[in-house]
Formats: sequence, structure tokens, C-alpha cells
Amino acid sequence: MFRSKRNSLVKRLWKQRIIHQLSDDEASCTMENHQDLEMKSVLSVLKRLKEPQLETLLKAVESLGAEISGCVLLPCGDLRLSRGTVPLHVIFCQLWRWPDVWRPFELKRLHWCHTVNGSLYTCCNPFHWSRLCTPDSPPPPYCRFSQELLKPEDRAPSELVFPEIGGTNQYGYYCSHPSEGSVGGFSSQHSWCTLAYWEFRSRVGRLFPVHEKTINVFHDLPHGDGLCLNALTSAEGSQMENVLRTRQKIGLGITLTREKDGVWMYNRSQYPVFVNSPTLDLSNIQPLTVCKASPGYSVKVFDYEKSKCYQCLEKSDPSNGPFNHNAVCISFVKGWGTKYSRRCITACPCWLEILFSVVR
Repeated sequence: MFRSKRNSLVKRLWKQRIIHQLSDDEASCTMENHQDLEMKSVLSVLKRLKEPQLETLLKAVESLGAEISGCVLLPCGDLRLSRGTVPLHVIFCQLWRWPDVWRPFELKRLHWCHTVNGSLYTCCNPFHWSRLCTPDSPPPPYCRFSQELLKPEDRAPSELVFPEIGGTNQYGYYCSHPSEGSVGGFSSQHSWCTLAYWEFRSRVGRLFPVHEKTINVFHDLPHGDGLCLNALTSAEGSQMENVLRTRQKIGLGITLTREKDGVWMYNRSQYPVFVNSPTLDLSNIQPLTVCKASPGYSVKVFDYEKSKCYQCLEKSDPSNGPFNHNAVCISFVKGWGTKYSRRCITACPCWLEILFSVVR
């Protein structure tokens, strides 16, 4: 009975895998031989998992990460497949998320994974990992446009407003339990950032101060903490068709996490998000780069050390026009720039402005 249940879980997991499409260079290796070798190797690993681990893995895979599941621990080591030796957690990510990922440095552990980096065990839950957006791997920054093309009314406001600290927020839940000290120049005694939600050129709802290290921004969920955009828009949001259609696609949205080296964004939705940050571009004093983050990708949207450099440049060579070196803009679903008909962020139906409270 127990064996049949275990086999049933393994079969359900195997049906959910993403079939890798062989390229022309791999034509010499037939699909049948490749799949047979992969099946024998990976199935042997799956069959070593205990029943609760299989159930945890199945919960994560079938919900596509919507349900935050536990860790799936396996001894550290590599598995030999038809195209080389691959770490186990990378193989699990290949099977159920990204068939074209092959190296561990392409992945970043998500904050809800509680497995400490070690030499004995590694977490193989594919939804405890995200894929990195870096300049050397797709998708790269794709769009630049001249600052002179922006009309004053088309610029993102980025005007820091200091909200009241503490109390309740009708648009979501947040806790205010600050720890001592500061991280990356952000004071932990106050909110480390403030969120402003926009629809085209109109801000919707009040500013949302963030005190916890992690904040979720999503359209609508029956559970979960963070900023619920549906609660914001139900009272005063736009009823324009393109705005409503875009809001429906936000889904699980994004997760922002404050870490030692900066602020990271993880795209949990099924559609790309587009990011403009002052620390994404090293070659320009004024950051004019928009980075596309596909579903499942992570990108460092704010770097503390680079931000300090921009603050020094701002004192010696102030930028023309209103510009906040501590603000990040994120557009849901729709991109902007020379590649699209939307030249400016204010032409996007649904976008978020992150205003960082940096201690100078």
C-alpha cells in the first residue's frame, strides 16, 4: 500500500515535468535515448525521497509556487545525465521550471528557503530558487532613451513623502517590529522603503510604508501578507479596460527582499515585469536602463554601494530635472522605452514606485 502511494506521487510529479526540446546540435543523440537516461537517473533520486518530501514537492509543482511549501532536502552531490554532470537542485529546476538552466550560479535561493548553505544537504524544491537576471545572461537590459525626450509631466514623480509610522493600513498588513542598527544605509527604526501604486499618471491609494525585510505585492489572494492591489483599486482605481486587463495578469505579483548587498525583486507572476533603477546601469550618471525580468527571475533592483556613488555624483554634478536617486520604478506586464509605444513609465497601465528611505 505504501509503495503504491509513493509510486503514485512519483508518477504525478513526472507528468508535471517540462519536456526539454533538443537543439539541432544534439540531433546525434536521439530523444528516446536522452529521455531514457534522464528518466532512469532522476527517477532513482525521486524514489529515494520519503513520502512527506514527495508530497511537499508535488504541492509546490502543482501550485506553480503559489503555495509556499517546505524544503526538500537531498545530500549534496551531482548526477550524471546525458549532457554532463549536474547538481541535484539544478536538475529539479530543469525538470519543473527552466529546462535550459545548467549551472548553479544561474540560480538564487529565495528568502523562504530555510536551508543553510552547507556541504551535507541542499534544498531541491525548485520553487525555493529563482533565476538570476544579470548583464551576462538573458534577458539583458534592452532599452535606453534620452532624458531630453521626457516631458516634465511624463516624468515619474519620485517625490518622497514621509507617511505616518505605525498604525494599521487598510490596503494590506504590515508589522512594525524594527531591530537595532541598519542594513545598507537603511535605518531599521523606521520604514526602509515606501510603496506607491500608479495607474498611468494617477497614484492610487495611500503610500504603503514597509518595515519587514520582505514585502509581497500582488493583485488578489485569499491569504498572504503584503500590499494587495485589488484592495487599493476597489475603491478608487481606474475602470479603464486596459488597466483592468493588466491588473488581472499581475496575479502573484512580486516579492521585494532587503538583503545585505541590496534589495532584490523576485517575479512570482506568470508575466514579465520591467524595472528601472538608478543602480542597474554602471555606465551612466543618469540611469536610463530598463531591465525585463521574466517569470521566475530575480534581479537586484537596488545596490547600496552603487547608490552611495550616485549620491556623491549628485552633490558634485546634479542631474537636470526632477530625479530621485533612491527611487525604483516597476511596471507590471507592460514595458516602456524605445522598443514599445509607451515611451515613459507614466504611459504604463499599472506600475509601482519604490521610494527608499536612505540614511545620509
